[in-house]
Amino acid sequence: MKQDIVISERIPLKEGGQYLGLITFNSPETMNALDMNIGTKIGEIFMGDFAPDEKVRIIAFTGTGKAFSAGGNLKGYQTVQQPKEEGGTFDTFLNATHTFFNMIEETEKPVIALVNGYCVAGGLELLLACDFGYAAESAMIGDGHANFGMMGGGGDLTRLPRYILPARARELLYTGKFLTAKEALEWGLVNKVVPDEKLIDAGLEFANIIATKSPLGVANMKHVVNTGLKSSFEDSLKLEINTTYHYCTESFDAREGLKAFAEKRTPKYQGR
Repeated sequence: MKQDIVISERIPLKEGGQYLGLITFNSPETMNALDMNIGTKIGEIFMGDFAPDEKVRIIAFTGTGKAFSAGGNLKGYQTVQQPKEEGGTFDTFLNATHTFFNMIEETEKPVIALVNGYCVAGGLELLLACDFGYAAESAMIGDGHANFGMMGGGGDLTRLPRYILPARARELLYTGKFLTAKEALEWGLVNKVVPDEKLIDAGLEFANIIATKSPLGVANMKHVVNTGLKSSFEDSLKLEINTTYHYCTESFDAREGLKAFAEKRTPKYQGR
């Protein structure tokens, strides 16, 4: 029986009826290389299943085997990376990749990368598109394109120097070096490093914290933060003022939070 190259599952959280939506890359023989087929399957799970499900409070990515994802299939690139007039489809691949990573940034739900091994090239670009990253102690993280005469096109040239110090981003990009999990934490690429066998548990622990917050409040915060990163400082402040005003004055969850505080009880958010 042919194995699924992408596995999805809902893992129950402590808050009754809520779940962590876990997407697992399951092609260990290719070190979970990303291609159009896998991207399509992930998109179907992400946007068609987890994103619209109000019971899924946080979405996570991880991989099987030695890699989170080693990026694109370099052997396949020999055919794909040809000029369009010669039958190449690299422009289609790049645009589809950006659509997918932008989808992760723009969805209302928090998304966490649970980096279990090698996280390279497209794997790094996926990590950068997520809201948070947890790394197993054995993880190795880098861009790696320069090691094979390539350059990233899935967002790492744009996102990486915005998320960490530009000089450190250049170092990773130009040299193709890998960072250990500890170094990636020090550089600001991941939020936390945990023992390998505790990686999924750490993701669940984090999801359980998110599950106690207002879904609408978290969604609004993500929208302001991620949109602000792409905007001018002044435009970002205007968006923050406008979004916060409407949320705090019009939403049930904001009123419920204040009422629960006054009544010294746990809030019961409804995401509206």
